[in-house]
Amino acid sequence: MSYSERILAELKERYPEQPQFIQAATEVLETIQPAVDAHPEFEEAALLERLVEPERVIIFRVPWIDDEGKVQVNRGYRVQFNSAIGPYKGGLRFNPTVTLGMLKFLGFEQIFKNALTTLPMGGGKGGSDFDPKGKSNNEIMRFCQSFITELYRHIGEDTDVPAGDLGVGGREVAYMFGQYKRLTNTFTGVLTGKGLTFGGSLARTEATGYGLVYYVDEYLKCHDDSFEGKVTVVHGSGNVAIYAIQKAEQLGAKVVACSDTKGWVYDAEGLDVAALEDIYTKKRSGNDKGVSLAMYTEFRPNAEYHAEDGRGVWGVPCDIALPCARENTLLLEDAEKLVANGCKIVGEGANMPTTLDATKYLQENGVAFFPGKAANAGGVATSGLEMSQNAGHISWTFDEVDSRLESIMRGIYHACDDAAKEYGMEGNYVAGANIAGFLKVANAMMAQGVI
Repeated sequence: MSYSERILAELKERYPEQPQFIQAATEVLETIQPAVDAHPEFEEAALLERLVEPERVIIFRVPWIDDEGKVQVNRGYRVQFNSAIGPYKGGLRFNPTVTLGMLKFLGFEQIFKNALTTLPMGGGKGGSDFDPKGKSNNEIMRFCQSFITELYRHIGEDTDVPAGDLGVGGREVAYMFGQYKRLTNTFTGVLTGKGLTFGGSLARTEATGYGLVYYVDEYLKCHDDSFEGKVTVVHGSGNVAIYAIQKAEQLGAKVVACSDTKGWVYDAEGLDVAALEDIYTKKRSGNDKGVSLAMYTEFRPNAEYHAEDGRGVWGVPCDIALPCARENTLLLEDAEKLVANGCKIVGEGANMPTTLDATKYLQENGVAFFPGKAANAGGVATSGLEMSQNAGHISWTFDEVDSRLESIMRGIYHACDDAAKEYGMEGNYVAGANIAGFLKVANAMMAQGVI
């Protein structure tokens, strides 16, 4: 049994109730063994044992008062996973499905994703089982203020810099930033994804979706190809999906399908980004009852709306598929449909949206598969650029930020490609991403001693 296999077996025995974390650890540990074999000093220093355990986990209650005056209580978390290359960095997720195991998976992924950006950011993640859907703006504000009233003592611009994630957008970040400022009497870059009037960065909204497309485009360019004329489908219709659609269309793709939690839409003429933005804005308005992607046909009457599982988009013939919603939404049966219908590229815009067996099937059938820790790193990369602007008390233009983002994402593609080639796995971008990110973090951990 190899070193990686032993650590994975121990994790499975220790955390059987954390399937998402085990899934993420399995993907990483099964692919980095060649790099581990080349460095026997890692095992001597118990590096993997330290890597798979968070440096710190914070769990706390979040009491708040709803609009009817009733006290509600949720659970809050922050997983500070690894700070070897910089302060903890990773989003906050507000969703009823949030558990410690889910946040450990997200935080573990974040370690390698942040390393790939080349920016000095460690890995962390946090959130709550609070559901912002159907809540008024005042209820969301009261929850965010209560949440940060506990979390503020554990974060800081040089310690831990949270951002948004699922259920946490500009509104929620602003409420938390305001409360942090009130509690500490400081104005610092402790949160990213802020509004432009108080330290936010231009292009942050677009960054994850744009970055995904830049990554895929670099692969295409390196293979004498382009997005021009490529039929593309997207799972999701939130922030990441919308801007992936926009950038892909700008580069010549024809994006014909996307989804939400209630169904999916097919538009043979190509999706209308303005319509998707309008619907998304309504969903985030605090008065979102009845708002869904079904409204798209009001903008484009010739489009088809299907009130069924959004995974229906995977049955649409395409050249490129971009899962941009959430974890485990591209299953083996979906991978089989994509391959049968001629899909050649799958780029993850979400965190671990593809199951392990689906990933393996896609790779075995010649599909270029780009994992989220590399392909969706644009969001955290631009958060890192926001941190730099805050530290220097400066503000870059949209084009300046976008140019830096594009350079980072194209660089990440080459880091993954080079690492895969170096360790005899050319074309395996999962292994390339894991090895490239792992080695940067591992070398930093070794240099800093046993801590």
